[in-house]
Amino acid sequence: MAIKTTDLCDEHEEALRVLAPLFGDYGGRHAFAGTIATVKVFEDNSRVREALDEPGEGRVLVIDGGGSLRCALLGDQLAAKARDNGWSGVVVYGCVRDAADLADLDVGIKALNTHPCRSIKRGEGERDVAVTFAGVTLRSGEWLCADADGIIVAEQPLA
Repeated sequence: MAIKTTDLCDEHEEALRVLAPLFGDYGGRHAFAGTIATVKVFEDNSRVREALDEPGEGRVLVIDGGGSLRCALLGDQLAAKARDNGWSGVVVYGCVRDAADLADLDVGIKALNTHPCRSIKRGEGERDVAVTFAGVTLRSGEWLCADADGIIVAEQPLA
């Protein structure tokens, strides 16, 4: 049985944080959950690629792209890498591209919007740092659950 954010909100309201409803679904998996790994970047997806090259082990990569709408931080190649390396999903506070192809991949992807341009590669950014967007601070090691109703975060897995 799938975990539902609505049920978790009803049962554990005091133990979780709910992100503002800013994100659309882009991946082929519309519900996903896992331990968070964070990346903080701005219009440079070098650290995103670095993270997705590693075994995901069911984790969720949370990308704080500063909310930029000027380029994409994730496209079909990186999303396929996420799927192949066992990531449960990716949340992008920024844009994705190759939207039609992303929809065919069995990985969860939430993002602000789409943009056809790729990011630049400067090798900049930080990993495993606290990030704050959509009214919530997210930390590596916390737990995230996302579905069609939204995105929630808790200090530990809820079921």
